[in-house]
Amino acid sequence: MHRPDRISRREALARLSASALLALGLWPRRQAQGASAAPGRPFRFLAVNDLHHDTPACEDWFAALVRQMRTHERIDFVLLLGDLSDKGRLDSLTAIRRHFDTLGRPCYAQIGNHDYLTPSDRRAYEQTFPGRLNYWFRHRGWQFIGIDSTQGQEYRNTTIQPATLAWLDATLPKLEPRLPTVLFTHFPLGPGVPMTPLNAEDVLQCLLPFNLQAVLSGHYHAYSFRPFGMADVLTNRCCSLIRDNHDQSKEKGYWLCSADGGQLSRQFVQFQGPSRRQLPA
Repeated sequence: MHRPDRISRREALARLSASALLALGLWPRRQAQGASAAPGRPFRFLAVNDLHHDTPACEDWFAALVRQMRTHERIDFVLLLGDLSDKGRLDSLTAIRRHFDTLGRPCYAQIGNHDYLTPSDRRAYEQTFPGRLNYWFRHRGWQFIGIDSTQGQEYRNTTIQPATLAWLDATLPKLEPRLPTVLFTHFPLGPGVPMTPLNAEDVLQCLLPFNLQAVLSGHYHAYSFRPFGMADVLTNRCCSLIRDNHDQSKEKGYWLCSADGGQLSRQFVQFQGPSRRQLPA
């Protein structure tokens, strides 16, 4: 018997929020490959989060990290996903900049809550990484979008601030939705991931029309994965000497990402650490 009050599956899905669809693994998938713009040549990049530079002992740690990163062939650039320092001091932020400058590749940074000196003072970060709050760049037919996901020094029950949402509203119409796209942030965006901002869904809604391939984040020092159509919404273990992983895992490391044919693959690379003789007594 026909029931006029019933709705179709398509109508029901349309009424769900972005985060609900993502959590259910039902986010609308991209159409046929012909709907995507032709990507450029394959390339590789690194993404590392939660460095937390603080003490003098960190110097050998990060010198060794960059040495290990240099062993990877054909790396085009590095994403630094926030909490580059532990207390937002200028000396720590400039130390990170100095270490990664020796890599000889562009570094695209994002701010974390630990990169504030006080609840509202992020001048040291902005001085060291100018223009690295809300911005985007293209590389070999891909789009990379970095957004400031912080609320000062707050670390949980946060919201992505109106300035970032306004920037997205103004900027996304200028970008090409068909290009394979990567979003990188400090705070996680996946539903149910610890310390995800309360309004993370607002960002997901903005990116609904885009050919999003990955969301790379930190803050939660652990591996987490949420499906987002063709994209993986991820956090990773930290790469800090002085901070531990939230899931009690012992490995520290970073992503080695490969872009090829409009798709992104990744490999976790464990950081081996400095040799014993390099550590201060």
